[in-house]
Amino acid sequence: MNKPFKFKQFTINQDRCAMKIGTDSVLLGAWCSLKNNPFSVLDIGAGTGVISLMLAQRSNAELIDAIEIDDNAYEQCVDNFEASPWGDRLFCYHASLEAFTEEIEDKYDVIVSNPPFYSEDYKTEKKARDLARFTDAMPFEHLVDSVSKLLSEHGTFSVIIPFKEESKLIELASRAHLFPNNLLHVKGHPNSEIKRSLIEFSFRESAIKTDALIIETERHQYTKEYINLTKDFYIKM
Repeated sequence: MNKPFKFKQFTINQDRCAMKIGTDSVLLGAWCSLKNNPFSVLDIGAGTGVISLMLAQRSNAELIDAIEIDDNAYEQCVDNFEASPWGDRLFCYHASLEAFTEEIEDKYDVIVSNPPFYSEDYKTEKKARDLARFTDAMPFEHLVDSVSKLLSEHGTFSVIIPFKEESKLIELASRAHLFPNNLLHVKGHPNSEIKRSLIEFSFRESAIKTDALIIETERHQYTKEYINLTKDFYIKM
């Protein structure tokens, strides 16, 4: 798992990151809407930097900022940015979301986050991995509050969370005047339960467009929809 992960246009080193490249971050990086041709993008909790790099590949955004609090992940993210073809547009801040929100006066056209999951009372012996995976490191309330301050008037905020947390996050976001516009429900295979929700929020209330995505029909037999979503990134798609 510590080997570099090669995508079509960039490579991710992940040996110093608690959370390795996974389907969630690739889904979010590929699905996140860029239809308004954003000038500025913010990736909250960047980890390896994979989502920022995917958005750099997909867009002409001139400013792509990332925040990462973990020392090792921050250093790795910076290295991955510098080694990519888009190093001049990418910048990672070594900061907590709270400190960053207080300090930055800019607003972002697109904000994206693959936040820590698993609010259950489950901890491992590996603190860095726990920090990367648990909502107590970045509670949804804290995330939503910061996004409401950092998002531009017509901007969008895209996030991937466990499906069971969907209604909770939508309720919290509405209190900050952020409303869901697009939803994607993800299943591993046709007969499994919905595992993930990808949600796009904005300050504009609208009818919610809901889509579904199945990743595989059977082991390593990927659906046409999943291939179409990720083929610009995965080498074997």
